[in-house]
Amino acid sequence: MKVGFIGLGTMGHPMAQNLLKKGYELTIYNRTKEKTELLKQQGAAVANSPKEVSLRSEIVFTMLTADAAVEEVVLGENGIVNGVHSGLIVVDSSTISPSTSKKLAAALSQHGVDMLDAPVTGSEPQAIQGILTFMVGGKKDLYEKCMPLFLAMGQAAYFMGENGKGSYTKLANNTMAAINLLSFTEGVTMATKAGIDPEIFVNVVSGGGARSGQVDNKASKVFNRDFTPHFMTQLIHKDLGLASNVAKELEISTPVLALAKEIFQMAKAKGYGSEDMSAVIKCYEEWAGVKVEKVKQTI
Repeated sequence: MKVGFIGLGTMGHPMAQNLLKKGYELTIYNRTKEKTELLKQQGAAVANSPKEVSLRSEIVFTMLTADAAVEEVVLGENGIVNGVHSGLIVVDSSTISPSTSKKLAAALSQHGVDMLDAPVTGSEPQAIQGILTFMVGGKKDLYEKCMPLFLAMGQAAYFMGENGKGSYTKLANNTMAAINLLSFTEGVTMATKAGIDPEIFVNVVSGGGARSGQVDNKASKVFNRDFTPHFMTQLIHKDLGLASNVAKELEISTPVLALAKEIFQMAKAKGYGSEDMSAVIKCYEEWAGVKVEKVKQTI
């Protein structure tokens, strides 16, 4: 099967690499061409435009940072739509608005092309390990056809319903992830301010009802003061903005989401936008006058 991959950032690069490892014939494109070099050395063909990727592929994956970027890649002057052919499937794994997912699917359908919205759970470590989970919106038969590709990059894929349902699922998921991270951040700051070893606190938390994936994923980054991005603060803030729009669309009240969005806005304003989302703890540390880190052992 000939597969295309567009967008070789933090998530896209390891996802494409896992497709190569599984033996797929891969054509790649990235706006910054330097990011294609390693994959080229590993056997991928490098295209000069999304149009060229489309022409060379049976299935094209996109993994980009925002709605506008996905629209440009799909519908732009040198976009996928200008290289469409019979049987082409487009799979967007970006986190974007459900309305954009539905708009792009409708636009491609005018050219006889099917699209799936298939965002993922997990961040860079899970992408590298190939243990992402895909949440898929579109036609079920296409989801089933793409299953081997999903499992080449992840551990599971779930069919959520028609186009847009994958994107709705992802924004609900990221709302929970952000809120869970803030709950850990507040709790561990409180414990540290009270003079409790934060690592022991996490051991306690991990054995009870307050445990969460965010504690598992982010505690060590905080304690080691390692804020290199697995998922950037500015991206979770962007996703919470999209989730807020969905809440308005669905006419539901989401007060905790609104507060979480504001706190991550504060973190961005402090200059932590390009750091890992766990860097939000630096706001809490400033407010509390403490630093949450490994306790130095005394002899």
